[in-house]
Amino acid sequence: MNKNISVRIKIKSQDLARDMERIILSVGGFQLHTPEDRERPDLLIYELGENVDEEFKLIQSLLASNGVAEVFVTSDKKEADLLLKAMRAGTKEFLHQPLDELEVKDALLSFKKRMEHVAVVKEPVHAGQIINVMGAKGGVGTTTVAVNLAMILAEKKKAGSVALVDLNTVFGEIPLFLSVQPSYHWGHIAKNVGRLDSTFLLNAMAKHPSGVHILPSPSYLNGHPPATPEVMSRLLTTMKATFDFIIVDGGQSLDGTALKVIEMADKVFLITLLNLPCLRNTGNLLKSLASVGVADKERVRLVINRYIKKSDITLKEAQENVHAEIFWCIPNDYKTTMSAINRGKPLYEIAGRADITKELESLADTIIVGERKPEKKGWFFRR
Repeated sequence: MNKNISVRIKIKSQDLARDMERIILSVGGFQLHTPEDRERPDLLIYELGENVDEEFKLIQSLLASNGVAEVFVTSDKKEADLLLKAMRAGTKEFLHQPLDELEVKDALLSFKKRMEHVAVVKEPVHAGQIINVMGAKGGVGTTTVAVNLAMILAEKKKAGSVALVDLNTVFGEIPLFLSVQPSYHWGHIAKNVGRLDSTFLLNAMAKHPSGVHILPSPSYLNGHPPATPEVMSRLLTTMKATFDFIIVDGGQSLDGTALKVIEMADKVFLITLLNLPCLRNTGNLLKSLASVGVADKERVRLVINRYIKKSDITLKEAQENVHAEIFWCIPNDYKTTMSAINRGKPLYEIAGRADITKELESLADTIIVGERKPEKKGWFFRR
């Protein structure tokens, strides 16, 4: 970009405003936007006051009317839900006070790269699908579904290049499920995000004999930087340019990083069980996703795992409970599943003809063919 990026600052404290101006001008490629400038600013940095709800409405209106390209907000408030409200309003960065100069510079440089990308306007060479597999609560079988979908796509369906990413910080188990010993995890990428490209990514990922490339999570708290929404956005963008399918084991988190993955996903498989605690969590989770605006109903697919035909709760009752359609049912087969996990193998190698394997293979077909639904869905429906 030849033209400097214009930044409008709306900060009440003069000392804080001067500090922000100094940081902006020290980065290079930016200029301060004054009230006399008639052109719209590229970036607005806005300090939140007391009436944050009204201010977020104003920001939403400004973005919707294309009055500014992006908005950063800054605040000294520490409320837990403030970040969610900011994300819902469409802001790209939340700068905590007192200002961290490196954090502000990183945010500005990231914005600069986004502006440069928009200015280039070229078609992507490759655009893979992101499939986020997340659970309504812990222990519902999210990792089992994610691992087997990735393996089926790569080896059984020959669908193209496949990546498998584990977002379960500390408790990620994907390497155990596939008997691999990766040398790196996404903590290393977060630490070296400035070097991230397809070559660096492929060198950092472990490769299973099936061809699936695996990026595990850190197995313990080892001082690596967290996978922030910005880091995850860069990681998944690079993966989309490298792989045909990216399967994410999203766990149960709804922090900023997890919300960024959901926002970027082409499909979200929400795994739940036919019991009241799981269904209650499922309903609350669907409401939460709708409230923050990161996932529409067309992209979120409800999957019942460990389905038993004679369950106390019927599928119809479950749908009425969560106010959502059940997309798929995976039958309960504890013995086969645990055998596969303990041996570090995919289900199709342990029991290729089992109902659970067939249903996972059919579910993988829905990823390949797109949004077209089969005439009959899942094990229950075929029986």
